[in-house]
Amino acid sequence: MMPHDSSRFRTLRKLVSKFSFSEKASYMPTDSTLPEIASNPHILRWIGIIVIAGFGYTVATVGMKFAALGSYPIGLVLIVAGFILATVAEVFLLRRGDLTVVYVTIIGVETLMILGAAALLGEIVDLRRMMGAACVVIGIALCSS
Repeated sequence: MMPHDSSRFRTLRKLVSKFSFSEKASYMPTDSTLPEIASNPHILRWIGIIVIAGFGYTVATVGMKFAALGSYPIGLVLIVAGFILATVAEVFLLRRGDLTVVYVTIIGVETLMILGAAALLGEIVDLRRMMGAACVVIGIALCSS
């Protein structure tokens, strides 16, 4: 086993430090109460990054569907690209916010995006499935507040 001060770990620490922020931002809400979110001037940035993370997970899921249908090269590219996009966005969010709020919100956004992607892929999205997705999103909203 290599010691933690090996050149590989030093290089990784240098790379991470380039993308790190010197201080923790105080504008990421840790509580999802409406007055705090509404008064947050950076909320559109956070919503955008959450949507990017949800989109990344959706792309990865579509890639899994392609792979399941036999299009392995396209599926693999979509899976890797989607998980990289989601990981970068989620790491950015987790540097400034609580795991419970960030991850649960991403899951809610992802649920809605997956439903849309399923419809675009030609799968049946009937009222029962839409109501099921709505229940998931409502449950996630209850858990995160």
